[in-house]
Amino acid sequence: MAPDRLDQPRELRRTLRPHYDPEAFGRLSERFARFLGTARFLVYMTVFIAVWVLWNALAPRTLAFDPYPFIFLTLILSLQASYAAPLILLAQNRQADRDRVQGEQDRMAGERNQAEVEYLTRELAGLRLAIGELATRDYIRSELEHLLDEIHASPDGRGRPETHSRDA
Repeated sequence: MAPDRLDQPRELRRTLRPHYDPEAFGRLSERFARFLGTARFLVYMTVFIAVWVLWNALAPRTLAFDPYPFIFLTLILSLQASYAAPLILLAQNRQADRDRVQGEQDRMAGERNQAEVEYLTRELAGLRLAIGELATRDYIRSELEHLLDEIHASPDGRGRPETHSRDA
């Protein structure tokens, strides 16, 4: 027998164990559990039990489902419950796994959002500081009005007092 090679797939082995797809089985159990939680299921089950009880109570003994009227009904309901409970638990486990993954993704997205908000906050603070150093329209307007007042107040009308003139 040749040693196993990692660069080649293994040969399929036939076993007596039945093969099933766990994902498909999980989806089936979720659909079943979802159906068990509906009003439709409760109506179907109520109608089934009512028909069973009425048929076994009112029908002649030769046409009844069971010579002991409600033992077989009890067996059917017990079997249904014994299969329903594990399937519901399987569906809940799968939902818990999905919730855990979703929670982890939400946590990571929250961390990213928090980092982005902190970055934007720092940027906004930097812009506010930079804007504080810029001249605003009102500041420029008041400075121009102040210069106009100086121009009108100067003796030569050029805005500079003669003692400070550079032309001299």
